[in-house]
Amino acid sequence: MACKEWNEVPDDGFVFLATSYDNTGSLGADTWRHVAFVEQDGRWLMSSDVCKHCTHAACLDVCPTGALFRTEFDTVVVQPDVCNGCGYCVPACPYGVIDRRRGDGRAWKCTLCYDRLRGGLEPACAKACPTESIQFGPLDELRERAEERVGRLRADGVTEARLYGESTGDGVGGTGAFFLLLDAPETYGLPPDPVVTTRDLPAMWRWAGGAALALAAGVAACFLRRN
Repeated sequence: MACKEWNEVPDDGFVFLATSYDNTGSLGADTWRHVAFVEQDGRWLMSSDVCKHCTHAACLDVCPTGALFRTEFDTVVVQPDVCNGCGYCVPACPYGVIDRRRGDGRAWKCTLCYDRLRGGLEPACAKACPTESIQFGPLDELRERAEERVGRLRADGVTEARLYGESTGDGVGGTGAFFLLLDAPETYGLPPDPVVTTRDLPAMWRWAGGAALALAAGVAACFLRRN
């Protein structure tokens, strides 16, 4: 609710999914923070999902208008007044975060409260979280704190406890938002091995450029023979 109130995100409705107490299902244009309820035998798993603000953000690569940009805080933000609604960013995101809003067709997602950060404040979600499950701060400090927590959990018998998105060696070069999970990523609806979807673009452009040059050379040779 803090996210919606601060960012004036529209109501996303109340839909009973019949699979859990979660009534949003996933992140979207009107759901910038999604709280998942995963029901298992003998326990509940809960996670608060959000845009990962990837180090190598595919949405940035494919945006033709510059509506998406990386801020001075290393977060990735959409400028609604620049977005043309092309939707290229939607399939580019390996996490299925960004989406187009019904009605205006533009892309929307979490900004990590860019305006609050510029004012020296923490994001609304972290400010409002009563258990400090959502924390904001320097990534190195957060990683160290989270790794200590994982160690304590494993010592207590939670052997599947792990961090997700904290490694700069993953398929997106690391993320600005990482998570402490108590089970496999798939359990929470997260991809186990996310890969930046535009990783092959440089090779594709080189191939396309080579093909174009070869075609131009062929056309020129044909023209010369005819003359």
